[in-house]
Amino acid sequence: MAKTTTESDGDERAVAEYKRILKTVLDSRPSGMRLRLAHTMGKNRSFISQISNPIYQVPIPARHLSTIFEVCHFSPAERDAFLKAYGKAHPDRIGRLGTAKRERVLTLHLPDLGSRKRNGQLDALVQDFVHKLVALLEGD
Repeated sequence: MAKTTTESDGDERAVAEYKRILKTVLDSRPSGMRLRLAHTMGKNRSFISQISNPIYQVPIPARHLSTIFEVCHFSPAERDAFLKAYGKAHPDRIGRLGTAKRERVLTLHLPDLGSRKRNGQLDALVQDFVHKLVALLEGD
């Protein structure tokens, strides 16, 4: 069933609402927080910019929420407001938060292949390999 215009507008406003909360939290933290969050999540800083900018409709994957809360030191009030807005935007994802597995970060030193494009391709291949390996080990 296709969404109506009002349902789509409501979803967009709800996504923008939780992103505004994240942006406010990030803006109130010391400089370098976005980069630290990106490194902890194993993502590029541009990903953090996309998920924290209310203009972009890129949703924040539920698996990253606990990392965001931990690294950015959300207060209980900020966390409650964020989760309320996130639940409004993604009611199907909010139930999975309690069952989400914690992640850990492993830093790898890879060779510089001489171009941003080739380095990005290598990074994507390594991330894809690790996700598939974990899924295989977990029996998915």
